[in-house]
Amino acid sequence: MEASTTIGSMLRAGMIFVPSYQRAYSWDTETQESKSPKQVNVFLSDLEDYAKSSSKTPYYFGHFLFEEKNRDTFGVIDGQQRLTTIIILISALFRRLQTLRNSDLHVEEREIMEDMVKRNSKYRFETVDYDAQLFNDYVVDGTKTDNNGLETESARRIVKAYAYFVARLSDKDEDELKKLMYIVRDASCTTHIVKEESEAIQMFIFQNNRGKRPSNLEIIKAQFMFNVHLYAGDEKDSLIKEIKNRFEKIYKSISTIEYRISEDSVLVYTQRVYFNSLSEANALDRINKLLSEQNPIAFIKGFTQSLSESFEFLTLFFEKDEKVNQSIHSLVSLGGIGIVFPFIIKAYKFNLPVDQINRLCSALESIILRHRLIRTRADLTARLNGVYQNFTRDKNDIVRHIEWMKVAEPGRFAYWNNAALINAIQYGVDHSTAKYILWKYENYLLKQGKAGYLTRRFGDIESPALEHIAPQTPTNGQPVAAGYPEYDDDFKNHYLDCFGNYLLLSTSHNSSIGNIPFADKRSSYNHLEQQREIQAMTDTNNPVWSKDLIQKRKEKIVDFILSNV
Repeated sequence: MEASTTIGSMLRAGMIFVPSYQRAYSWDTETQESKSPKQVNVFLSDLEDYAKSSSKTPYYFGHFLFEEKNRDTFGVIDGQQRLTTIIILISALFRRLQTLRNSDLHVEEREIMEDMVKRNSKYRFETVDYDAQLFNDYVVDGTKTDNNGLETESARRIVKAYAYFVARLSDKDEDELKKLMYIVRDASCTTHIVKEESEAIQMFIFQNNRGKRPSNLEIIKAQFMFNVHLYAGDEKDSLIKEIKNRFEKIYKSISTIEYRISEDSVLVYTQRVYFNSLSEANALDRINKLLSEQNPIAFIKGFTQSLSESFEFLTLFFEKDEKVNQSIHSLVSLGGIGIVFPFIIKAYKFNLPVDQINRLCSALESIILRHRLIRTRADLTARLNGVYQNFTRDKNDIVRHIEWMKVAEPGRFAYWNNAALINAIQYGVDHSTAKYILWKYENYLLKQGKAGYLTRRFGDIESPALEHIAPQTPTNGQPVAAGYPEYDDDFKNHYLDCFGNYLLLSTSHNSSIGNIPFADKRSSYNHLEQQREIQAMTDTNNPVWSKDLIQKRKEKIVDFILSNV
């Protein structure tokens, strides 16, 4: 493989694979033209723009870094996202040509395909192990055509990118397709090949500390492996193998849960678990300092194990337990819950039963929700740090502490007590938080007098929206005639924007009713329990939404919040 070469020559030089300890495919595709393009969209549009130009200079695909495993096998250290996308595109392109030719490619085209994609049974490129079969079946061989059984987010990205290329190439004629094929094959690139893994890691760190940076997790992984090469001595090989195995598991977890939580966030949460403090913040600075100290091998071992456990536990939390435990689902649906994840990781680390994890989640959800409703500037993290540091195998101390915070007398913990909560929820509440409260209220109404009821998950309500029953703008300027109170200052200040006048419904439902008369709104309120509650509170023959009814409903919801938050 030459230092200055072409994409075709680079792929023809041998078999290229993505090491299992590297991240999986992470480029996104946007299918809606109205939204900003993602990496895959830009990749193709740049090629199409070049094809339309009169440029005589070859297209440039950038620099690739490889570790040579043997004479014709190379692990890609840097550039795998581009390389994976090239193979996806060229495979879609050849499949389109085959469709136009009834599966018959010209000799030169078949040679190019064999040089760049697959010759006989030998694949020119393989992605990470856990996506390799899907990649070969779906992209290269075309033997899999359905979207079933896609276990990882990276697999879904591969399928989405391939489908996008197929769609975009479907209206191109033979000449356009062949032009794109030659552009990709003859595109220039530069390569650097190393035989020592430590040199590859050093190159990765050097290249990626300039320009666009990789994730902090990737930097930490490279720094750990480089330090092991420098300082591990006789245990270097075994420790390198251990780190690779742990990162293989980590990246598989990332590919499963990355739509839920970012890898760099998990890095920070691991830092807070490892050093047992919620105040830990900058992972890179903290870890770099420890790596600069004499013989950091013990730290690398311990932290890598803790990091692997964090991803394992959070995968279990999101992919298994959240799906079958309403308390966990409720906490996750609240969102913005970064403060809780060190507690969650510890809970799984101490092997707490799932019922105890549920109670822990409910307690943490309630204090976060209070913090959000009350909108105090008091530092909740600092007030929970002490009980977090003392959290061993007994979650009851945390639950008791949070329950005490709810009734605390005036002082540094009284910001979240019942008096503060009652005062905060009398009138206007952040609409996103109000929707969440009304979803919980919906489940409360569902279980009234019903044994073995099924709860609604947050996603069961299609695009939930917050409805003002008495509309924010009076109907035709005549609210009383439309069944609403007079829009005087008292109404606008104390009734219009409060829980008594809030209702949960779908976005489409909300858009369809606008500020129509109350009688018409009321007749449409038949989808959720809280909508039927409005029907039950009002007269069928003469439906009026009065101040008294708004106040009555607000008191009921406030009582629910005090009992459940």
